[in-house]
Amino acid sequence: MPPRASAASVKRFVRRQVMRAAYRTDLRRPLDPNLAVYGAYWNRGVACNPAAIHAKARELAPHIRGVWVVSSRHRDRMPPGVPYVIEGSRPYWRAMATATYLVNNSSFPGGFTKRPGQRYLQTHHGTPLKTMGLDQHAYPELARKADFGKILAHVGQWDFSLSANPHSTEVWDRVYPAAYEHLDLGYPRNDVYFTATAEDIAKTRAGLGIRDDQTALLYAPTHRDYRDGFVPDLDPEHLARELGPQYVVLVRAHYFYGRSAGLGAAPTGRVLDVTAHPRVEELCLAADALVTDYSSLTFDYACLDRPVVVHAPDWDAYRRTRGTYFDLLSGRPGDTPGPVTTTPGELAEVFRTGEWRSPASAALRTAFRERFCPYDDGGAAERVVRRFFGVPFAPHGR
Repeated sequence: MPPRASAASVKRFVRRQVMRAAYRTDLRRPLDPNLAVYGAYWNRGVACNPAAIHAKARELAPHIRGVWVVSSRHRDRMPPGVPYVIEGSRPYWRAMATATYLVNNSSFPGGFTKRPGQRYLQTHHGTPLKTMGLDQHAYPELARKADFGKILAHVGQWDFSLSANPHSTEVWDRVYPAAYEHLDLGYPRNDVYFTATAEDIAKTRAGLGIRDDQTALLYAPTHRDYRDGFVPDLDPEHLARELGPQYVVLVRAHYFYGRSAGLGAAPTGRVLDVTAHPRVEELCLAADALVTDYSSLTFDYACLDRPVVVHAPDWDAYRRTRGTYFDLLSGRPGDTPGPVTTTPGELAEVFRTGEWRSPASAALRTAFRERFCPYDDGGAAERVVRRFFGVPFAPHGR
């Protein structure tokens, strides 16, 4: 601690020391065989694969008590009635010390000590197009920011690594080397794409203000390592004007950028900032087509067998600075999910001409879905819960 530390920093230091001492005591307590701790997106709340696993576990293994880790600034996102602990708090450290089951799509905060008997499921939160883990060594800007020793220490805690497709399994095995077991069972967060009813979809669209006669486009660009802040590669308001009143554009900024896309007022009323919407899966169900670039949402949306348009004006810069595992813009079946555009004019033309839902686009989408969604069928959450928590299958189950 610095010699001239402020009173606030001294208080934080003392608190951390007290918490760590209490945690060491808790590590001597017996594990609770019925306690599971969940986390998602670095403590942002109930989301993604862990959320789907938690929901299914409550159904199939009601004796398992699920507790979520959430940061204090995101506690308002917690649904009513869902138990949670604040990261770094006394209840957090007690839960991490005594839970038998740990489920996360990123990592748990603070550096915990995994005990013998604890089972850790790493669900991940997307199919890798961009380089991940140890493969980032080849990209100086990424390598400079990464702590590879810390990454490997975290990976060494995993007992299971969830995968949505063979491509992911191959990448995880190489970039996250350790003795965990691969679970090639599909992504639980994608189950809803197979189980949602027409009534569910209609209700979601109505809640967003989308008329029955409107075509909804979900524009969801991903994060760029070489940019600061959310800087979209198209003007959604201009696109809405170009396409006319029968279209509405839903804009979803990456979660790294907060809860707003910062678009300001939309004069036409046909551009909706849906960044703060709690479930991206509902936005996908509401959308007639996805417009994106390098987002892992592309792979999930393919489960719906609805049109995907890749809008990627900065592909060369993205590949150079981040690195990718295949050429999304190649037009090859299995690599490209649909039409590719690099200018706003090309994007508008894809919709005006109907290319976005042409037979050629459908053929690309089919090949892409076959490559990246082979395990997704609406039953992934059940398979994961039964495997991870040891719940027997019913006599006529999967």
